[in-house]
Amino acid sequence: MIKLFWVEDQFHWIDRFQSILEKADFSIGSTYDSASSEDKSASCGNDNEVEVYRFEESARQVINQSIKQNDYQTPDIVILDANMNGDNDAGLSLSKLINRVWPQVPIIFLSEHSGTSTEEKVFANSQTRDFIAKHQENIEKVLCWRIKALLRATSISHLTGSNEKAPSDKDNKIKQGELIIDLVTWNVYWYGEKLMNPKNSQRPLAPTPRKILRYLVDASPHPVNTSQMEEKLNLDRFNYASYRQHIKTLRNSFQNASSNNNQLSFSEICAKGEGIVTFGDDGAYCWKQINYFGRKVHR
Repeated sequence: MIKLFWVEDQFHWIDRFQSILEKADFSIGSTYDSASSEDKSASCGNDNEVEVYRFEESARQVINQSIKQNDYQTPDIVILDANMNGDNDAGLSLSKLINRVWPQVPIIFLSEHSGTSTEEKVFANSQTRDFIAKHQENIEKVLCWRIKALLRATSISHLTGSNEKAPSDKDNKIKQGELIIDLVTWNVYWYGEKLMNPKNSQRPLAPTPRKILRYLVDASPHPVNTSQMEEKLNLDRFNYASYRQHIKTLRNSFQNASSNNNQLSFSEICAKGEGIVTFGDDGAYCWKQINYFGRKVHR
C-alpha cells in the first residue's frame, strides 16, 4: 500500500484514474495488469490511499499545515497537473513548495501539455522526476509503470543510504539570488545582512512580515491577495490595510539593508517591477525574481 498526493482540476481525469491508482499493485517486482488489478487488490485487501485536490490553494494549505502536524503521513508519490483553473504555472509553483517541504518525495506531472514549453519550464525550474502526456495509448498502464519505476528508484536510493543523510543547510533555506530565508529561524538575509526593524535597527524584523515574504516567494511568480494571505497566516482581522503596512515594512527593511551594503536601492528595484511588486487592484502583491545581470553597485 502506498499514498499518492494528486492535484488535478478536471473531474473526468479523476474519474478515469482514481480507482485504477487505488487498486494497482505497486509492490516491487509486480507487473501491472489493468484487467486483474481490482481482483488482486480485493484478495489482499490492501488499497492504496489517493489524496485528491482539485485546487492548487487547497493542496498548498495541506502541504504547509503538514509541517506542523506530527501525525501527517507524507505521500510516497505526488502527481500534479501543469495547467489548473486557467493558470499555466499552477503545477510548477506547487512543485517548488513540495520540493522544499517534502524534498524526498518524487513528483510526476500528468498533463495535456507534454512536449510544449510548459514541460521545458517545469524541468528547468523544479526537481520534477517525470512528465507524462495524458493523451496517449495505454495511459493507465504508462502511469502505473512510471510510478513503479520511481518507487523502485527511491527504494534503491534508501538501501544505498543516499537518503539517510541529515538535512543539509540547503534543505532548510530558501535562496533566490541575494535573498536567503532561513526556514528554521525565519530570519531573512539580503546581501548577507539580516533584515531588521526599519524603525529600530537594534530589533529584528517582526515575524509577520517575514512570513509574508516567505509565502510571496513560495507563490512566485503568482500574486497573493489579502484573503489568500490571511488564510496562509491564519490570523484574525487581517485586511488589506494591515497587508499593505507589512509590505511597506518589508520594503523599508530591504531598503536599509541595501543602503548598508552599498547596493542598488530596493525601492528602485521594486519600481522596475521586480522584488516586492503591487499587483492589480485586488489588494495583491507578488515576489518577482530580480535580474542582477548588468546591475552596478553604487551609492
